[in-house]
Amino acid sequence: MLAENALVAILDALDAGRPDDALSTAAEALRKHPDDARLRSAAGIAARLAGRVDEAEAHWRHALAIRPDAQVTQHLAMLLMAPGRTDDALACWQRSADDGSADAVCWANLGLLRLRRREDTAAEAALRRSLALDPLQAGTWTNLGVLLAAGERWQEADGAYHRALELHPDDVAALTNRGLTLEALRRLPEAEACQRRALALAPDRAEVHNHLAGVLARRQSEAEAEAHYREALRLQPDNAVHLSNLGALLYDLGRVDEAETTLRAAVAQDPQLGSAHINLGQLLLALGQLPEGFAHTEMRYRLRVPGAVPSFPDTLPPGAARRWAGGPLEGQRLLVWPEQGHGDQIQFSRFLATVRAQHRPATLTCACTDSLLPLLRGLDGAHGFIALQDAPAALSTHDFWVPLMSLPLYCGTTLATIPGPTPYLAADPADIAHWSPRIPTEGLRVGLVWRGNVQHENDADRSLPGLATLAPLWNVPGVTFVSLQKWAGEDEARQPPPGQPLTHLGSDIRTFSDSAAILSQLDLLISVDTAACHLAGALDIPCWVLLPAYRNDWRWLRKRDDTPWYRRTRLFRQARRGDWAPVVASVVLALSDLRSS
Repeated sequence: MLAENALVAILDALDAGRPDDALSTAAEALRKHPDDARLRSAAGIAARLAGRVDEAEAHWRHALAIRPDAQVTQHLAMLLMAPGRTDDALACWQRSADDGSADAVCWANLGLLRLRRREDTAAEAALRRSLALDPLQAGTWTNLGVLLAAGERWQEADGAYHRALELHPDDVAALTNRGLTLEALRRLPEAEACQRRALALAPDRAEVHNHLAGVLARRQSEAEAEAHYREALRLQPDNAVHLSNLGALLYDLGRVDEAETTLRAAVAQDPQLGSAHINLGQLLLALGQLPEGFAHTEMRYRLRVPGAVPSFPDTLPPGAARRWAGGPLEGQRLLVWPEQGHGDQIQFSRFLATVRAQHRPATLTCACTDSLLPLLRGLDGAHGFIALQDAPAALSTHDFWVPLMSLPLYCGTTLATIPGPTPYLAADPADIAHWSPRIPTEGLRVGLVWRGNVQHENDADRSLPGLATLAPLWNVPGVTFVSLQKWAGEDEARQPPPGQPLTHLGSDIRTFSDSAAILSQLDLLISVDTAACHLAGALDIPCWVLLPAYRNDWRWLRKRDDTPWYRRTRLFRQARRGDWAPVVASVVLALSDLRSS
């Protein structure tokens, strides 16, 4: 039988739904033409339709050995996508890419598998190559959006999802993922609209209810958010993610007992779910149950939660430091890795001296962000401080490394044993002298910080709407106000509202040493929850912290107007979300009392 005739017969049998006949014809033809790639490909299709998977794989591998072919690669790779064989599928797609036969579909699938393995650079290159060959693939645009969002490249991710939705407006995955991206971009009305559209198309998708609930909570529609979290749980009762999110919402609503019960259930249901442990840990820390709270928050390093500093080391070369989990350190060298924001580094740097006293390392080195390095170098406890960018290289010269915020756990810290006393930081005399001529000399000198980092997830609630919110303070006689506002709010500080005279120094602050020098020459700092209030506390400068009702940070505990972390810090709490007027009124009374005392 001629190969051409055999091929026609095989295809006719396949078209007629007779794969066994097609396979018999192929077997006879291959005895005469064993190296005909077209026959091998057709035989593989027949074998696959006949349920003879191993035979199909053998035929397709033989065909590709004869001649690279994108379509045959797709057949084989899709066969290999069966559970447990994704590595083989990946190798198949990669061979097609390497030999130059890959088409848009091959590149798209190669990118998807690389994405699932978190090989982000290779995944992005493959997905973009696929889209360059065929830009009309909605699913590939969505996969690219997922990759970009995972890297917090939110604007690019939004663009990818937008392109996917132009091609397929009713794509639920693109809609709900774009909603999450818009939420990260703080475009909350648009985010809600995306999630509602996704839910209208897929009302039984639990994850869409979950995503809609998240944006509703941020938009102060807490009751509806709770309803959607509970609907997600009804649809997926075994999904601990929904339980964890519901527990976090209940805590934000002040229903602490319900929240604790819910979060403990989430941890029990999925002991490996990091977000459930972290949510429970932060609740317990806010209740003052520090040992158990810190134990649960240890799961954070597995999540690689993005913060103000790079995440912890993922892969370590041979001979590099191991992660310390407590225990004696005599004769060992310990490297402390910084975490999260500047305020966290200031607050927890006090534990360096405790670690040194309790665990007696031969060397204790602390890495920190550049803007803190000049200030922390004067701190007792560490043998030395290094810049964060030098920390990876230091792993090879130390025996252990540890995240900074794990130190309280390994020091057995309770509310009664938080290391003290304050001050544990001090301003440099040379910096004090540099700033002294610019510090007001009249009246009660009060520093102000009314805005935090706009990238903080709760900045809309923790920051004041603007400097004008503090206008009642100017009615207190005998007070001179100094702005330490940096970045957000600087423009207001340079041109304050009428009737609010202000000495603005924040724009000229370069490092925390500058901030420390200014604060050390003031009588009081009034600040929202930012690094400035932690610096004031560490310097033992009186500080009044204005706290939001929604997502109040755990470290300020609950229902207290003082804090065990800083002896001269006083807390002024919102009673109702977004309502700063009563808080400012209380500060006015306290400031009047202080001025007259």
